[in-house]
Amino acid sequence: MLKDLRKYNNLGTPSYYYYLLDTIKKSNNFDWKINDIRQLTYNKMFDNRSIFDGCIPLALHIEILILKNDFVSVNDKILDSLNSHKQMIDKFNEFLFLTLKNDEELFNIFNSEHLNYDIIYKSLQISNSAFGFKFSSFKQLLLDFEIIQRHPTLELNTYIVNNRYKKLFDKTVLPEIRKRKIGVDALEKQMQQQQIYGEEAELYVLNFEKKRLNNKEVNWIAEYVANEGYDIASFNNHYDTEYNRFIEVKSYQGKTPYFYWSRNEFQVAKYKHENYWIYLVNRDSINDKNYIPVMIQNPFTNILDSDKWTKETDKLKITANFNI
Repeated sequence: MLKDLRKYNNLGTPSYYYYLLDTIKKSNNFDWKINDIRQLTYNKMFDNRSIFDGCIPLALHIEILILKNDFVSVNDKILDSLNSHKQMIDKFNEFLFLTLKNDEELFNIFNSEHLNYDIIYKSLQISNSAFGFKFSSFKQLLLDFEIIQRHPTLELNTYIVNNRYKKLFDKTVLPEIRKRKIGVDALEKQMQQQQIYGEEAELYVLNFEKKRLNNKEVNWIAEYVANEGYDIASFNNHYDTEYNRFIEVKSYQGKTPYFYWSRNEFQVAKYKHENYWIYLVNRDSINDKNYIPVMIQNPFTNILDSDKWTKETDKLKITANFNI
């Protein structure tokens, strides 16, 4: 669908769709055709825009408009949402994402490479480059329907996913993002198994933290983003209001704890100091009711400067000191 819609300059605004749907709804005895709808909005301004070339194709794609025997009607499932703009926007977004969840292009935009987690706004953020020029009209549609909002720090050139639609996002987009993360790793069986172990350990720590904090909600960052340098944003205490415990979860098996530390995780630990933790989860004990993982605060200091841990270099990056 998105590929077909790229050729249009404008996919519509809330005012346009509200006017269109409400007019058709109130004209019970009129048999609407596509040309009637074009005439209805011809030369009209909505939200300071006058060109709406992609609106009818989009409305038909996501089935808020139904075309049958050349006649157009409003989908019954959105009629009750025309009491206000806000209700209509919520329902429109539901139609949009339920349709797009099967669209390959959507996951070229919303994928782990373009997503980050914004700790300050406690929201997902997506880079502007995810849309590029070819999906600029789709980006504007998401902005107009408040699914994304421009990040207050303009220099970042990113957008925040509106928390109002997080449940909708989680229901439609997230399962495919997670599936694709696993799908890539499936290229190597061992890595796939490691990913499964990793997600099991992250889920365990997620529940462990909720219990430790008396059911306070913590955030599973790695559910969306793979390169943040930690997996879970949590709190030191139940009464804390800002995230202050950033947890990297590692899974191991056997009596001796061990883990592999990526360069990115290492750098984030170095930057966050006392706010960074590593939780080591033993897969042999994960089902024990009273099991507590090994929790290490500030591993940059408390592991690297400690003789209780053996540090080995698994890989070396070799860079030439000359140009070719």
